[in-house]
Amino acid sequence: MGGGGCSPIFADILNGFARLFRERFPGGRHMDLQHKRITITGGKGFLGGHLVRAFEARECRNILVADLPEYNLTRQEDIRRLYDEQKPDVVVHLAAKVGGIGFNQENPGSLFYENLMMGVPLLHEGYLRKIDKFVALGTICAYPKFTTVPFREEELWNGYPEETNAPYGLAKKMMLVQAQAYRQQYGFNAIFLLPVNLYGPGDNFDPRSSHVIPALIKKCVDAIRNNDEEMVVWGTGNATREFFYVEDAAEAIALATERYDKPEPVNIGAGFEISIRDLVALIVELTGFTGRVVWDATKPDGQPRRMLDTTRAFTEFGFRAKTDFREGLAKTIAWYRQG
Repeated sequence: MGGGGCSPIFADILNGFARLFRERFPGGRHMDLQHKRITITGGKGFLGGHLVRAFEARECRNILVADLPEYNLTRQEDIRRLYDEQKPDVVVHLAAKVGGIGFNQENPGSLFYENLMMGVPLLHEGYLRKIDKFVALGTICAYPKFTTVPFREEELWNGYPEETNAPYGLAKKMMLVQAQAYRQQYGFNAIFLLPVNLYGPGDNFDPRSSHVIPALIKKCVDAIRNNDEEMVVWGTGNATREFFYVEDAAEAIALATERYDKPEPVNIGAGFEISIRDLVALIVELTGFTGRVVWDATKPDGQPRRMLDTTRAFTEFGFRAKTDFREGLAKTIAWYRQG
């Protein structure tokens, strides 16, 4: 036999192992999180609690939470105190001022300012402290109003966001600009994830600031309790949305923290769309509301369509959503009724 090469059979075996490794561990090298000090901003919130559990499932030993009232992250002095006291190796920035369409219409200034003043100084201070990684959570509201469905990350700069979401979406989007700039100039390890609308047990059901699924569940359950004959829903019902079960979202973020280290933004979602009209019908069915649904077309629909292309998340760090939408809704309704 000639020297230098390996036999075809052995080469096939090696290629097979390499393929299995790529499928099991997309994105290359991993960060060992078990011994890292991980700070989760907004860790007391809806997504934060689930993310804490996702890291605990990975046997992470030092998970810290930075949230109100201990830390007001719109204040520079509180951000510095966070880093002084918690000394994180990894920061996952979930904290946000956020709400539904009505809340966004009423609070565009504070949504822009507070989200910008949390994200930009927090990432900058992480760079100054030479932390190992910063994970920034953006929002689907950062996409242009008229984006080809499914939304691909390459479309992110091809237009202005839907007007009611723009101040919030653009404030969060600045973290992508900052993360890419700091990576380019300083070699700082910051990544940017774009989650779609979340739902699940523990969601915000406050009618002043809730998103569409908890708002609709509350409307139906309250209507049943009050024996109401009708329920009013905003808009025409023609807009479409994608919804992402909160436990799946937490798993996606944990995987990206562990496995992803590139400048490109990554969509995380379930990869499906449903019209608001069909969503209402499904929630009506699952809650058992038997009255009429009245559509108030004088109210805005928001962005016409929303659905993410989630190919990059699977390719780069092996994430794929697992929770069936009907099952997730049923769990969310059950949790709300028990509250």
